[in-house]
Amino acid sequence: MKATANPPPPLHELEAEVMEEVWRRERATVREVLEALNEGPKQRAYTTVMTIMGRLHRKGVLRRTRTGKTDVYSPVMRRAEYLDARARGEIEAMVEQYGDLALAQFKSRVDELDPERLRRLEDLAGGGG
Repeated sequence: MKATANPPPPLHELEAEVMEEVWRRERATVREVLEALNEGPKQRAYTTVMTIMGRLHRKGVLRRTRTGKTDVYSPVMRRAEYLDARARGEIEAMVEQYGDLALAQFKSRVDELDPERLRRLEDLAGGGG
């Protein structure tokens, strides 16, 4: 199996919440993300969200551009692309570490799937239709 070049990093809980909001908007400022996140029960400080967005930029998950005095962030890849690359990286790491045993476990799980879920997985993998 060919290794994926630099899969994106995993997201911690608050990073994932921030990314979900940026993916939803396609581009956002710290203030916009903060206001959206603070609509929920947990309130966060501006500096916390700013730190997280800066970290995501350094990790290569967000692109940052300056508009006047404001930083505007946009995702480097779409949500589906991120999830696909993360899943591929995780699977490759498991196969690298556990070899055929990991593949045998995957096959065993696939053999247990109900036909509808199996069809959806085949569609995701490009094998359906």
